[in-house]
Amino acid sequence: MGMFNWQKKNAEVLAQGGVIAPDERLTWGQTAAMGVQHVIAMFGATVLAPILMGFDPNVAVLMSGVGTLIFFLITGGKVPSYLGSSFAFIGVVIAATGYAGGGLNGNLGVALGGIVACGVVYIVIGVIVQIIGIGWIERLMPPVVTGSVVAVIGLNLASVPIKNMAPTNFDAWMQAITFLCVGAVAVFTRGMAQRLLILLGLIAASVIYTVLTNGLGLGKPLDLSGIAAAAWLGLPMFSAPVFSAPAMLLIAPVAVILVAENLGHIKAVTAMTGRNLDPYLGRAFIGDGVATVVSGAAGGTGVTTYAENIGVMAATKIYSTAVFVLAALIAVLLGFSPKFGAVIQAIPLPVMGGVSIVVFGLIAVAGARIWVDNKVDFSDNRNLIVAAITLILGTGDFTLRFGGFALGGIGTATFGAVLLWALLGRSTK
Repeated sequence: MGMFNWQKKNAEVLAQGGVIAPDERLTWGQTAAMGVQHVIAMFGATVLAPILMGFDPNVAVLMSGVGTLIFFLITGGKVPSYLGSSFAFIGVVIAATGYAGGGLNGNLGVALGGIVACGVVYIVIGVIVQIIGIGWIERLMPPVVTGSVVAVIGLNLASVPIKNMAPTNFDAWMQAITFLCVGAVAVFTRGMAQRLLILLGLIAASVIYTVLTNGLGLGKPLDLSGIAAAAWLGLPMFSAPVFSAPAMLLIAPVAVILVAENLGHIKAVTAMTGRNLDPYLGRAFIGDGVATVVSGAAGGTGVTTYAENIGVMAATKIYSTAVFVLAALIAVLLGFSPKFGAVIQAIPLPVMGGVSIVVFGLIAVAGARIWVDNKVDFSDNRNLIVAAITLILGTGDFTLRFGGFALGGIGTATFGAVLLWALLGRSTK
């Protein structure tokens, strides 16, 4: 009876446009509807990242669900977040494996070993935060550093869709049509449709691609035979990690980026809910780290808290963590559907390339937004130099070699930003 009254009260709060807090619960029907909405919100990016790295999308979606459940348990259900495929891994995974795009990554095991190592580093950081607090991270990575590092992720990846995903002139034009479709959804729609700009833009571009290729014969026809042949239920292609020291040293530093993302997301939810989530930061880092280790051990991508889902929470004012449990269970079911995987594999390469241009650009702009939101002062030469050098190191893929080990663009930019901030010391204008 008490649960019924609680749900009734929350339904009234919801109807009045009020905030549903992380520890509050809705009716089962409302929870289910919100869970589906969060699955849709995370879908585009969680599927795109593994494709760009040559991972099995089914495993990635499955492990995003498993990772979200792990995060829920470790944070005690206090932090509302969905964990999806992290784009921070794409550049370093491609560098570590030599993946050239198209099909499964032949050196997948090496990438997985690096992802597991990254998760372990992330867990260690979480344990330290749990013991001594977050102040040391905020001193090491102020907004000028985190903004620069996030921007570099997008800029470093810019050449992937442009150089590797448009082999013909028709494909290049199709990429342009795709990002125009995504842009049209972003600008001319409202509400949930606007939040699904990647998914809806991809669907619209795929329809246009089918008309131009299958209908008019202008390019490689869309092949849907794999979808018809795939079973509804079955095991995804799990893979085991291979622990290679060079790959681990290259991929493990991504933990720094994941910390910056997670920290920013939790601060955002704290501001939106009025609930202080800082005491759960250590547990949030540990939860994300454990989820990344488990995902990498099974053949999935590294995971991170998703801004897309935070956007859904901001729009709906529903922060109940029970919603994410349901969303995670739906993702697990999708992961065990080969037919779902076949649909993903059928997406035309240039359409995926056009979507990638948008996504990587949005990541770069997200870094700039961190600067704006935190009012980073670029009249201060310390801020100016840190940002300027970091952006060029990452965009130009500046590489340092230590014997047989090479630290590429995102790695040199990440460490460079942290070290520059520390070495330049007291700021001067």
